[in-house]
Amino acid sequence: MAEENTTKDSAPAEKEEKKAAKPAAPKKAKPEKVEDKPFADFIHQDYLPALKSALTSQGLEDVEVVLEKQKILVSGLGSNTDCWQVIGRWPAGKRQFNIYFPKADIAGPRAFSCSDIGAKPSTLEPFLIDERKITLKLLVFGVLQRLNGQKWLSPN
Repeated sequence: MAEENTTKDSAPAEKEEKKAAKPAAPKKAKPEKVEDKPFADFIHQDYLPALKSALTSQGLEDVEVVLEKQKILVSGLGSNTDCWQVIGRWPAGKRQFNIYFPKADIAGPRAFSCSDIGAKPSTLEPFLIDERKITLKLLVFGVLQRLNGQKWLSPN
């Protein structure tokens, strides 16, 4: 009987040794989200091309979309600080929209303005403020939705 006990007792010990000898399987690295890139990289590499493509698919052939750091040019706003802005212009600069990023962070505060016939924008509106998670698709959709509300993409 003593032999049976040692055999039974050694079996669990052998299983533990085998478990310890096996290296832990490496966890699969999650691919980096485009939204996790540094601000300028995300805007230039991902957002501007996606936004231009979406606007072109809506029929805006001559749209220009750029990222610039400049003062907020809203009428009556006495801002002297520079702010990152995604600026979209068409046709021939007669219509323009701006998305403002006061901090170089897509998840930070954001604002939107638009102007027609080369005038300064008269209103600065919050942009996607109720969203918990900001994604590339959401940023593109937000602009399309706002411009469609302005009736600049298609007449309602």
